[in-house]
Amino acid sequence: MSIVKIWSDKKRVLGLPISFTTYSLSEDRLFIDSGFLKKQSEEILLYRVRDLSYSQTLGQRLLDLGTVTIQSSDKTTPVVQIINIKKAFDVKELIHENVEKMKLERRMRVGEILEDGHDYADDIDD
Repeated sequence: MSIVKIWSDKKRVLGLPISFTTYSLSEDRLFIDSGFLKKQSEEILLYRVRDLSYSQTLGQRLLDLGTVTIQSSDKTTPVVQIINIKKAFDVKELIHENVEKMKLERRMRVGEILEDGHDYADDIDD
């Protein structure tokens, strides 16, 4: 079975994609493949993503790069950084759109609301 990737990029060194780390996004997962001699692959199911953030250092701005940080409920990888990628803000937004789509498909919204400790039943008008 082939996985359709909607985005892919490499971690860049001095603006050039010469590292051995590749990031890719499918409709339901984010993949991080790294290594030259020892290949390693990690994936995060998008419905487990809790928070996304974007940052850009001065050096990254000069090279038109950025970093996307993902916080998830994944046990093995709770925090992932997609480092030194082109159009990082656009990538963050693309991930966000797909995360929201997956959560709606899996009906995850109710569980998130209930986890914050607020009794939302008081907010509903009879």
